[in-house]
Amino acid sequence: MNKGSLIKNISFSEPLVLANLVDYEEGRVVSRTFAQNKSLSLTLFAFDEEEGLSSHTAAGDAFVYVLDGEASITIGDRDVVVRAGEVVVMPAHVPHALHAHQRFKMLLVVVKGGE
Repeated sequence: MNKGSLIKNISFSEPLVLANLVDYEEGRVVSRTFAQNKSLSLTLFAFDEEEGLSSHTAAGDAFVYVLDGEASITIGDRDVVVRAGEVVVMPAHVPHALHAHQRFKMLLVVVKGGE
């Protein structure tokens, strides 16, 4: 990693398999943050089966890219099922929650206003 880099916790200048950068752990949600500042957060997650995140809101739009498995995401009053290879966007300030039906990995990008 270069001193002063904006991206952290990942090797630079080499190809990597994103899903292999975070491991499943029994009964846990595991995360690895690559970037976090006032405008953006970039985090990789691994959820064990039946794990999840309770309802909460985010200050920015949240873009989820599913790498492995399947989960239900509640966005406001709507439930969606997401599977490997799919993306879903959750609007800022709208309550959302996640429940993993099976082991599940996702890349979460939250984009906030830069004002």
